[in-house]
Formats: sequence, C-alpha cells, structure tokens
Amino acid sequence: MRKIAKIIFNTLGTLSLKKIIKLLSLVLPHPLFAILSFYATIKSFTLAQKHFPKTNSNDGIGNAFRHALWCCLIMMYCCKISSPEKSLKWCKKMTDLHEELFPNEPLQAQMDLHNNKVGMNLFMELLPGIHRQFFETGFFIDVLLKKTKTAVVLKHPDENHGNELVYLE
Repeated sequence: MRKIAKIIFNTLGTLSLKKIIKLLSLVLPHPLFAILSFYATIKSFTLAQKHFPKTNSNDGIGNAFRHALWCCLIMMYCCKISSPEKSLKWCKKMTDLHEELFPNEPLQAQMDLHNNKVGMNLFMELLPGIHRQFFETGFFIDVLLKKTKTAVVLKHPDENHGNELVYLE
C-alpha cells in the first residue's frame, strides 16, 4: 500500500500548475465522486499487482486489466451514491482527463482509452441484471480475467478491437 501511495503522490508531483487547475476543476465540484475514484484507483492498482505482478505497470496485459478494472470500480462506487448515467459521464471525464494530464505515446494512449471503454461497457452490460447497490469487485475480476485470455495486441492506433482488451508487446 505504501508503494502505491508513493507512486500516486510522485505522479501528482509532476503536474504543472495548469494541469493541477484542470484536475481541480473536475474534482472540486464532485468531491464524493473524486474520493470514490481515488479509492478505485488504489484498489485497481492493488488487484492488478496481485493478478499481474510483472505487467500491471507497463504496456502488457496487466495494464489492460488494470485500466478496465479501474473504470468498473469507479462506476461501481459512484453508482452507489448516484445514477449509472452520471457515474458513466464522470468515469469517462475522469479517465479521459488522466490520459490528458499524463500523456503517453499515441499507441499507449489508444490502448488505455480502449481498455477504459471496455471497463465502462462491462459495467453497463452487467447493470440490467444486478441492482447497482449490490455490485461487488469480484463480479468484474472474473470477467476481466477471462478477457485477458483473449486480449489482442494493438499494433496501430486506428485499429478497432471491439470489446476485447488490448495491450502492447
């Protein structure tokens, strides 16, 4: 846990004043969503490290799993205090802003955005069958672990791999 906190605080320390203001303009109007998203971030890092100790922090399959799980968890926690529609809108804004604040190479950015979308789609697919108050982390882990078995290597930024996880070699 200490390692995760260090990573998060070191990462935040790299932000310029302009980027800090952009981040604050998103989180200050929605403090509960921001707190829940921060918790989802920590939880997704922890679970990705557990399941994919070697690839959760690079461009491998563990990173794909982490991004999709991150979005599922943000939506799960936010849906407990708000509507699925507002949670989805928040999750998209938050995860898109993450890519803007911490830019990657085009292929890495495409991979992260795609896997974020896979996570949001998974939550919305499961939503009709489960009341949003009863979602649990395990619902997503099992499905996402299965998706890692069929994940596809992303080779070009304009590729469309539907609802499959993607990663880089």
